[in-house]
Amino acid sequence: MPSNDASGSVLPADHADHTELDLIDLGLPEPLLRAVLDLGFTRPTPIQAAAIPALLAGRDITGVAQTGTGKTAAFGLPMLAAVDPDLGQVQGLVLTPTRELAMQVAEAIESFAKHIKNLSVVAVYGGAPFLPQQRALARGAQIVVGTPGRVIDHLERHTLRMDAVNFLVLDEADEMLRMGFAEDVDKVFSFAPERRQVALFSATMPPAIVRVANEHLKNPVQIATSRQSSTVTGVRQTFAVVPFRHKIGALTRVLATSDADAAIVFCRTRGAAEEVGTALIAKGLSAATISGDVAQKDREKIVERLRGGALNVLVATDVAARGLDVERVGLVVNFDVPGEPEAYVHRIGRTGRAGRTGVAMTFVTPNEQGRLRAIERLTRQKIEESTVPSPLDVSAHGVGRLLGQAGDRQQAGRLDMYRTAVATYLAESGMDGAELAAILASLAVGDGGPGSVSTEEIDEAPSQAARGASRGDDGRISFTSEERARTAARRPSTGTRYRVAVGHTHGARPEAIVGAITGEGGLTGKDLGKIDIFASFSLIEISAELSPEAFRRIGAARVGGRPLRISVDEGPRGRSAAHATAHAGTHHRAHPTDRPESHGGARADGHRYEGQRSDATRPRRAARPSV
Repeated sequence: MPSNDASGSVLPADHADHTELDLIDLGLPEPLLRAVLDLGFTRPTPIQAAAIPALLAGRDITGVAQTGTGKTAAFGLPMLAAVDPDLGQVQGLVLTPTRELAMQVAEAIESFAKHIKNLSVVAVYGGAPFLPQQRALARGAQIVVGTPGRVIDHLERHTLRMDAVNFLVLDEADEMLRMGFAEDVDKVFSFAPERRQVALFSATMPPAIVRVANEHLKNPVQIATSRQSSTVTGVRQTFAVVPFRHKIGALTRVLATSDADAAIVFCRTRGAAEEVGTALIAKGLSAATISGDVAQKDREKIVERLRGGALNVLVATDVAARGLDVERVGLVVNFDVPGEPEAYVHRIGRTGRAGRTGVAMTFVTPNEQGRLRAIERLTRQKIEESTVPSPLDVSAHGVGRLLGQAGDRQQAGRLDMYRTAVATYLAESGMDGAELAAILASLAVGDGGPGSVSTEEIDEAPSQAARGASRGDDGRISFTSEERARTAARRPSTGTRYRVAVGHTHGARPEAIVGAITGEGGLTGKDLGKIDIFASFSLIEISAELSPEAFRRIGAARVGGRPLRISVDEGPRGRSAAHATAHAGTHHRAHPTDRPESHGGARADGHRYEGQRSDATRPRRAARPSV
């Protein structure tokens, strides 16, 4: 435990005394201690053992530490201990250099606060709509995590007030200054009360950081940790360059050709994990998702299913996977490159356990290869470049696995009926025996031949990422007209069209709708057809019959916090009447958001329409309002 040295001398956080501390020795309030124990923490890391007691004592600190050493908990837990959840004002502010880090930190703090009632954490960052952030702040957040530019936007528009802020954190301060945020940091501090506690964390302490510390911190306790450079033995490390839009298809093929008993797929954010998990479930894989906001009881059930073999793929965030130790896991896929090299070491350490060997595959977009070099420098290992399996590889792997079972099946006996049926078919059709065996093998692995929705189309998942979708700066999804046409050709309009009461304005995504319907209705992705997402509702085709019980469960399922309230679609006239009734006495003006975002290429009423176009040379439509 560090001394509160008034001289500000550097205290080595990795001193041997700290390794003997337990979490209970740090003085954390009971709800926070229970939360970190739930997450699998047993002992504090060196930076936590040094920083938490100092911050709980009210001291300012400077911490020289790398990301991945546990510094989010080092400042997040004392910050939570300092805020009053019954006071609906912002009391803690964390500044981060990037939106990705802001989301990660916010999610981690939320997971630490799971046993604190009425406490809200809001992440604010550029490149996302302003209005939803404004509304979240207006609901009374106690902690805000954000990038300097967007935090200043909120401060200047008075949507964020710092009158009650008593705890500020600068995370990755050296990176913030390197990115040119020095003036923004000073400006944010100018809004803060004079009496406040400050924690500054940086990988290095160049003169510019020392200046910030001297200007904004009062007599800080200085803490330093040595850089972790641990490597993972027994894990074959590979990477593949995969554009964002092809990641779901690539992931599906990697999983389909792996011989691992179980796999963990890591995503950088909770939202990405939910989308990926939903897409895999819709493809028929035995998958589940855990993130920091999953209740401990539910997390334990999911991990137990993974451990027992009832679950084969777990999609997780870094925070949720802490303390996860399952021997069956032979494959780790980094769907997103981790934000920091140290997080990579933690991720791939989930495989190759108990003396076993494992494989780690990292998806790298073309502009992320610099991050890969940083990981190689930390691990001191060369990461092998690999290629994503092709649909043909998937079929070949499936056939190989099938033929590998032939000997055991022959020895098991009871094949007379099959011999008779095959002999009769060969005699009647005149087909060669080897040709029939090839046909049966292709059907057994799900390959229906050219043009079928099978291994040829394994790229096509319900996820927007697999449908040629691109994200605009506002986070909305655009689909090319060509991709719509291809999807429409593959998925003819069949089945009954249903209406669900969620749309664009509720943040509805195709993955969430598919996941809710398949999960609650006992359906698979193949049972669903085209999806059209409108402003306030969506239309989806379902080819399978829905029992009254499945209908009830789907109707009660929630997407974007709203029940689906599923009903058979009555067509444009019925919808217009329902809309008019629901909005009686109000003025409604047609807007581009009333057009659907189609996931099948045709409107529900049978009329074609042009999708949003990302080509800058094409005419621009009126922008949708922020929601």
